[in-house]
Amino acid sequence: QVQVAESGGGAVQTGGSLRLSCVASGVNIFSTKEMGWYRQAPGKQRDLVARIINGRATNYADSVKGRFTISRGVAPWNTVYLYMNSLKEEDTGIYLCYVQMGGNDYWGQGTQVTVSA
Repeated sequence: QVQVAESGGGAVQTGGSLRLSCVASGVNIFSTKEMGWYRQAPGKQRDLVARIINGRATNYADSVKGRFTISRGVAPWNTVYLYMNSLKEEDTGIYLCYVQMGGNDYWGQGTQVTVSA
């Protein structure tokens, strides 16, 4: 059974930093294609923030390029991190981690990030 769990959210002021962590259990490194983060802001659709493909290639939303960095752990490999710097109020939302394995997407419950002036 695949389980995905996020941690590291919180409340910060603009310009601050946070690190989000996501641990996936019950996954297989050979079957896992992607791991990444989406953001669900109040009243808005869920948008991709960053993803890592096959453990190497990365994609970022234009709004976070240069400020956020996604990386995957080596040992253990089943952890993905999102380093968020120079946070803005518009970064506020629930950050959800996902794992794409065997053609299926598995989601965590999300962690709240609130950025205020």
